[in-house]
Formats: sequence, C-alpha cells, structure tokens
Amino acid sequence: MIKKLKGWALVIWILIVLVGYFIMLPPINPTSIAFWAFFLPVFFVPLFVITQVFSLKGGFKKGKALWPVYLVVGCVAVYLLGSLLFSPVINAKHYTNRITITTADFESSFNEVDFNNLPLLDKASSQKVGDRVVGQAADLVSQFSVSDEYSLINYRNEIVRVTPLEHNGFFKYLGNLKGTAGYVIVDCTTGDARLVRTQEGLRYLPSAYMFHDLHRHVRFHYPFENLGETSFEVDENGVPYWIIQTISYTWVNLRPQVSGIIAVNAMTGDCHKYQVSEVPQWIDNVYDASLVISEIDSWGLYQNGYFNSLFAQKNVVQTTDGYTYITADDDVFMYTGITSVSSDESNIGFVLVNLRTHQADYFEIPGAEEFSAMDSAVGAVQEKNYISTFPLLIKLSGRPTYLVSLKDSAGLVKMYGFIDVSNYQKVTVTDSSLGIVNAANEYLKTYHNDPVIDEYHEDLMTIVTINQTVVNGNTCYFITDQNYNRYQLDINVDLSVTPFIGVNDTYKVKYYENGSLRVIVGIEANYGQ
Repeated sequence: MIKKLKGWALVIWILIVLVGYFIMLPPINPTSIAFWAFFLPVFFVPLFVITQVFSLKGGFKKGKALWPVYLVVGCVAVYLLGSLLFSPVINAKHYTNRITITTADFESSFNEVDFNNLPLLDKASSQKVGDRVVGQAADLVSQFSVSDEYSLINYRNEIVRVTPLEHNGFFKYLGNLKGTAGYVIVDCTTGDARLVRTQEGLRYLPSAYMFHDLHRHVRFHYPFENLGETSFEVDENGVPYWIIQTISYTWVNLRPQVSGIIAVNAMTGDCHKYQVSEVPQWIDNVYDASLVISEIDSWGLYQNGYFNSLFAQKNVVQTTDGYTYITADDDVFMYTGITSVSSDESNIGFVLVNLRTHQADYFEIPGAEEFSAMDSAVGAVQEKNYISTFPLLIKLSGRPTYLVSLKDSAGLVKMYGFIDVSNYQKVTVTDSSLGIVNAANEYLKTYHNDPVIDEYHEDLMTIVTINQTVVNGNTCYFITDQNYNRYQLDINVDLSVTPFIGVNDTYKVKYYENGSLRVIVGIEANYGQ
C-alpha cells in the first residue's frame, strides 16, 4: 500500500512539475534566479517530504531528518556570498567596464541635422496614429488589437515605428489559428501610417496561446538561454521578426550582458541565433535602452570605486531621468544626458549609444538638462497647455540644439520648439503647420549677431571684480581675473555654481573668445580650494 502511494505521489508530482514548467518556462541555467525559484522546490519539496514522513523501507519515521533543510540553507548561503563577491562593493572596476565609452568631438563626429529623416513623432503619438489606421479597417478591429510594441527601426532609410496586430483574447485566437492579419508601420518623420497585410498570418505572438505563444516557442527551442527584452522588427523585404536578447550573467542575475539575439520569424516560427558580432545590418535593437542606461550609470558611479560613489563622490556622474532615440547611418542610437550627482539643473554632456553595435560616444557639452529645456519650450506658450516631447539633440548650423514637439491633449503635434543647449532661455516656438524647416530658420535668426565658435579653451580664473547686469532678459556676470582677463558668464551656465560666485573665488572655466571677451560655457565650483 505504501509503495503504491509513493508511486502515485511521484507521478502526480512529475505532472505538477511538467505543467509548472509549461506555464513558467524558466531557463535551465543556474545563473538565472528563475532557475532556482523553480527547481529548488521541484527537488527539495519531495526530498523533504520523503525524509520527514516516509522511511526508505516503506514505514513511517518517528525521527525527522533535517539534512534537506541544511542543503537549502547552504544554497542560500552560497548565493548570498557570491552576490557579495560579484557585487560593485568588491568588483567596482568590472561594473565600470560594462560599457566602453569613448570621448568624441561634437563638431567632427555629430552629423548636421537632416529634417527629411528625423523622428519628430514619439512613441505616444505614433500609437495614436497607428491605432487610428487599424480602427478604420472594419474587418480587423473586431478580431485583433494593436500591440503597444511600436519599436523604432531604420527601415529602407526611413525612421519608422512598427507594431504587430495581436490576438484579442483566447476565443479570438481559436478563431484565427492561422495568425493575425499583419502589422502597422508609422513614419516618424511625416506621421503617415499604413497597415501591412501579410499573405501568411503572424502566428507567433506574445498574445498567442499554447505552442504559438512566442516565449514558449523560443524557450522550447533554446531551453538553456537566459532571455532578455523582446522587440518587433521587419527586415528590408518587409518580413516581420521578433528580436529576443540572450543574456549572460556573472553571477545569479548579476551584471547582465547581451550575448546575442534570437530572430524569430513571426509568421513561420523559424528561429536563428546570432552572436553580437554576427547580427545582420537590418536588425536595429540588439541592446535595449533600460540595460544601456544601467550600464552608463555603472560607468559614471564606480570609476573611482564603490565607496567613492557613496561618500566623496569625486567625478561621479549619472544619466538624466529620460532618454530618446535618433538614427544615423542605418542604425538606431539612444541618447541620454549626463549630469553630476550633486546637481539636477544642468548637464555636463551626453552619451550616444548605437543599439546594434553597443558603440558609445561621450560628448562633453555643458548646458541645460532636458527637462529644463522642455519647461522652457512649454513656458513660451504656457497659455496653450501643451505637452512637450523629450528633446532630440541635433546639430543645427554647427550648434548643439534641443528640438521638441509640443502636443495638445489629443496627442497631436501643434508646434516645434528649438532650445539652445547651453542657454535654455534662448528658445523659439513655431506653428508645426509651417513646417520644421521654417521653425529652424526662425530659430537661427536669433543668432545673427552671435560669433562663430572655432575653439574652446580652459583656464583657472580667480575673480578680482564682478559686475551683474541683464542682457536680453538673462542675468549675466562680467568678471575680471588676476591676469586682467575679462569674462562674460551667463547665470544659466550652471545654476549649482553661478549664483554663488564671489570675489577671490577660484574656478576652472571653459570658454571661447569673442573679441577681447572670454565667454564662459562651463565652470567647476571651488576648484583648487
């Protein structure tokens, strides 16, 4: 009787495990926390029950063996010890090197803006346009829903967002086993959208069920891989694919790195795995923005060690709270600003990362952080209650410039705003119906008396005299130093420093020559003190 009971218990437990695996789909990879969360109970629960209840000879035990508990405690102890040994507390240098960032020159490395190929529509606006196109197709709107994916890609030299049609529930899936009708493409420059119907339906989707479920399909093909973020793309022939990252960890869920991608044909389910060095040119989203942001933050925090990031914070920087995308040379780039941990009012530069190759360039351009620029553009037409998109950083007539779109409550772009990066109070807002080129020309008119900056310099400045005045509505300081050099300093250069400057203070300044006047564009507080 006991043997039969044990046999049935084993069969039931195996069925529970198989159903659990079919639903949860953990990787068979000990560097994943999901592996341990699933397989520890799978092995130790029956082991614990056997040692606590049944004797190996078929009778009941009176004494309870605790060694399975000790094994679990041992596993937890090893996990915690490894988490410490591989954490930034001990391995700060390895965290700094998660991404290689090289310093680049904005003037020579950054392309002049091309208004015929610029992502003026953000994701939210693209969703409204794309959803409207599908809503006009009466035969589709009752059967399918539009995915929220809207991945940004460079498609046939156009900047577009693409998203698939998804199943609208289990019963709609049963009625459409051949797949959904196609996908939507939104041109982020012109705002045009179209529905692309495929001859073969899109069968492998996150909203599908059973073996058509995208994650389950990929997991059964690659049971040992840690899977990362998923994006939707189409190749140059218009064939839809899912692009899924494969992730490697140094320890259990610590220090993730993209090791490659799996390209899944959304219609046929065919899978192909690529190492990061082998990824085809048409695939744009190998690295996702959230992972890249965490890598840049690690680079900024731990350059001088873990404890420096907590206490002295010498040369510690971080990304700003937002990011956006631009495209160049058939690739998609993520842009984010870099700011000091002690200041949230200004940027000291920005980082541009190629999301296919992982190449990262740092441009040292001090100026307003992005949300200050957004507020400046909205403030210029505050009576309209428009909402600003996150700024695009562009090179306009050789100058680093923020470009924003101002949207109404319906998400429609009503105006374009151009903001000077180094002085966010210099802003021009123009009706979008007049076109982006007209808006740019209106902005450039504000610079007709400005000098052409050929070169920047750095020097130590000890203030001897200082005078304050207002120039074009902005507070400016005019300074002479110990060597009788004359400087102009706009208060907006760095609001964490400039309001507090005084006679006999010493600073390291970055400036350009404007006749006999040195115009300061960057300043380091309390330098040498």
